[in-house]
Amino acid sequence: MKIINYREIEGRSSGFLILLAILGLLALLGLGSAHYMEEHGHVVTGMTNQIVWGIPHVFAVFLIVAASGALNVASIGSVFGKSFYKPLAPLSALLAIGLLGGGLTVLMLDLGRPDRVIVAATHYNFKSVFAWNVFLYSGFFGAVAIYIWTMMDKTVSSYTKPAGYLAFVVRLLLTTGTGSIFGFLVARQFYDSALLAPMFIIMSFSYGLAIYLGVLMASYKWTNRPLGDAVINRLKNLLGVFIAAVLLLVTIFHMTNLYFTKHHGVEAFILLNGGIYTSLFWLGQIILGSLVPLVLLYAPGISKSRSAIAFACGLVILGGLSQMYVTIIGGQAYPLVLFPGYQESSSFFDGVVHNYSPSLPETLLGLGGMAIAGIIVTLGLKVLRFLPLSLADSVADPHAK
Repeated sequence: MKIINYREIEGRSSGFLILLAILGLLALLGLGSAHYMEEHGHVVTGMTNQIVWGIPHVFAVFLIVAASGALNVASIGSVFGKSFYKPLAPLSALLAIGLLGGGLTVLMLDLGRPDRVIVAATHYNFKSVFAWNVFLYSGFFGAVAIYIWTMMDKTVSSYTKPAGYLAFVVRLLLTTGTGSIFGFLVARQFYDSALLAPMFIIMSFSYGLAIYLGVLMASYKWTNRPLGDAVINRLKNLLGVFIAAVLLLVTIFHMTNLYFTKHHGVEAFILLNGGIYTSLFWLGQIILGSLVPLVLLYAPGISKSRSAIAFACGLVILGGLSQMYVTIIGGQAYPLVLFPGYQESSSFFDGVVHNYSPSLPETLLGLGGMAIAGIIVTLGLKVLRFLPLSLADSVADPHAK
């Protein structure tokens, strides 16, 4: 590995300013939507007493899960000692901070009373996974901040490895906690599974790496910095492995549910007759979000194309949002099974599949969270030295001649 020089980006071009303006506009629209929903109540959203987590939660959970996965590149370098990945670590940590910041912003603003977040931070019910996540989220911020400090300050560089181990453990706990939010909800037929925790971990690897690879390619292309094939090929092959692993875990999850008779109803709903949820599962999550990216990443003739790789990253992100939509909203749309073996109905919509249509304010809030993540990363690249000046093969590849 050659000596790596890091430099901040100039950020003076019209393209940079346009990007920042677009992200800023989306963030303002998101904040304005949150204010509109707070003033008028959740009646202006598509959420109901039956579906209390809407599309803002889809964006929020996706960003939080992806934040953990984005740090995976740094973990490979520090925890597993792979020197090839060490120059990629600072951007990995910055993305983790940015994605988690964007996700938590949406999460807090979607509560309806974000001013009461201080209550959640000072009063805990440790039987609730939500209480655990207060510590996991703040702990993740702290661990990654320390990790970045050790990577960028030569006076404390000897602590980079232990800081990397700390961040690695915290990120696994974070994703386990996020998956357990759903896995511990035994009242919901689609959530009640211990497999959701490991599935969320491997999902984070896939989503985070797709975002990381897309940001890396865009950053070097827009700043005219050299980015060699060695880095791209290593990361895109790793992404393919993670996509396949997600497919395997999703298959095991549904096969496990199908083994138990009590889950046959919800599985039929998701896989066969759930309308938008079935379409998003097969078309969005499985075909466009998994199978097509695998073809783009490995098929001879197109697997070396950077456009194809970037497109595959975009499809993985869309597939991840589809998976979150099916999991979070589809799991709530299926009615609670209050009396197994019987049918029930009442004025409270018992036994009825619940309808949900995302409203514009909800959608803008979710997009605003993604924009906030983008602003954090964009400004971070401009202010601090997160990007190597060159990742050409002669610099990044230890086997280059």
